[in-house]
Amino acid sequence: MSVLDSIVKAYDIRGTVPDQLDADVAHALGVGFATFVRADQVVIGRDMRPSGPALVEAFSRGVMEQGVDVIDIGLASTDLMYYAAGVLDMPGAMFTASHNPAGYNGVKLCLSGARPIGIDTGLPDVQAVAQQVLDGAGPRQAVTCGARTERTLLDDFADHVISFIDPVEIGSLRVVADTANGMGGLVVPAVFERLDSVELEVMFGELDGTFPNHPADPLQPANQRDLRARVVAGGFDLGLAFDGDADRVFVVDETGNGLSGSTTTAILAAATLRQHPGATILHNLICSRTVPEVVSELGGTPLRTKVGHSFIKQIMAETGAVFGGEHSAHYYFARNFNADSGLIASLMVMAEVGRSAQPLSVVRRPYERYAASGEINTQVDDAAAVIERISEQYSECGQDRLDGLTVDCGDWWFNLRPSNTEPLLRLNLEAADRSSCDDAVGTLLAQITS
Repeated sequence: MSVLDSIVKAYDIRGTVPDQLDADVAHALGVGFATFVRADQVVIGRDMRPSGPALVEAFSRGVMEQGVDVIDIGLASTDLMYYAAGVLDMPGAMFTASHNPAGYNGVKLCLSGARPIGIDTGLPDVQAVAQQVLDGAGPRQAVTCGARTERTLLDDFADHVISFIDPVEIGSLRVVADTANGMGGLVVPAVFERLDSVELEVMFGELDGTFPNHPADPLQPANQRDLRARVVAGGFDLGLAFDGDADRVFVVDETGNGLSGSTTTAILAAATLRQHPGATILHNLICSRTVPEVVSELGGTPLRTKVGHSFIKQIMAETGAVFGGEHSAHYYFARNFNADSGLIASLMVMAEVGRSAQPLSVVRRPYERYAASGEINTQVDDAAAVIERISEQYSECGQDRLDGLTVDCGDWWFNLRPSNTEPLLRLNLEAADRSSCDDAVGTLLAQITS
């Protein structure tokens, strides 16, 4: 199996450095990217990982060999790169491994206007040409190579983020942000300095791709522990936990309790529908039932999607949806070129708290109606066989295969999806109350492992 088969995923490219992803592979991917997008210019950014500069140099060289110019925006969050691809109307490449450990790096690719490149939208084409390059049979270099220029877009991006809210609505909030030594340490202060009435404290704001304090994966509750403690100890109104490339954010209320991605999606959906009555709102199929309920109650149209940013962005473009949310804390905005942004989501939640004149622990209550399991991973030998067996055992319940297996048992439901990269099954389950949820999880896990 080629190394590219190991690192090209459904939504992006990601692997360990240098055994899977090195300068040669990055160069080949640059050639493949330039060949696929057929553009005059591309924009490239990177996160703070130590391997980033060398990989970007090799990738850029591959792009320029095909006669394509490179606009290098340097250190950036992923949502800053998406903004650049949108406002400059050119394809983009972001070197990041998001929340993965320090030994990883990767690339998120997009077309002009920040349109996604994923497994169904061109990523295999990029891989095919890159494989030819690695095999010594790639396309010829252009007669005239492209040029590389540097450009700074941080201030423009910060202004863009602020445009999503009315700063007056936010009021005088005290906020603490844990940027986990990731790219939030660059972009969060740049945005918040435009909010005169907001007091910001940044935890672990130094850009350090070795992640000396804790992993940059706020989906794991253990990685929110420091933030939750600081919110309470410091008397903050809310806390924000960003991942490594700062395109995701988890929110913590003033009592130190975190909001799920579903709860935040529901809050943002309500805020969006106030501005865009009757709009279409996307939610992936892992989100709580609360999300489509809230959207329908407020006169919007909920639309259920597969998991993953490339799928959601494509459906947003096709349907004209104005907002989309995922349980994993990715939040997508039509006016942000259909791309996700942890910062825009943060400010919109803050605006909801400010305009309500109530603490976040109160604001969240109408959006939390059920008990959820969270994502539970189980190692199995044959994920497909287990899914078929579970499907048969629940044959009397409503089922669909939009993404994995979703089973609706009336008072409770679950989704079972295979991992794209590991021999794991991912279970998400929701029920009417905590006791029912725990009982159903116990039963289902026993069935999965039997």
